[in-house]
Amino acid sequence: MKWVKSSPRLIETFDRILPQVPGVDRRKMFGYPCGFVNGTWFMGCYQENDIVLRLSEEDRKEFLKLDQARQFEPMPGRAMREFVVVPPWLMDDPARLEEWISRSLEYAASLPPPVKKPRKKKPI
Repeated sequence: MKWVKSSPRLIETFDRILPQVPGVDRRKMFGYPCGFVNGTWFMGCYQENDIVLRLSEEDRKEFLKLDQARQFEPMPGRAMREFVVVPPWLMDDPARLEEWISRSLEYAASLPPPVKKPRKKKPI
């Protein structure tokens, strides 16, 4: 599957909806803008038009009942269990979108910070 850059419109939208609160920062992952809280990925852009959110199991079940909502699969058959794709219509409903982003942020902030693995030294 070919990876496509996010559209300028999607990046602009992402920058507008990324919560501006302490502990949240914007980084790139695999070339896509993403939001992190205390080092944990909680939302991001993917491909040309998708925004993905990390949700708790309970919130994911509720979210996936929304029309056009789906599990995030960066590669066919390789679903990322905690991540979902925001349906296009939800992007046009700022109040509901903000609620889901808040749930994503709250869930990710509750997770233990990621542990960085030491880099292996290359043999000389």
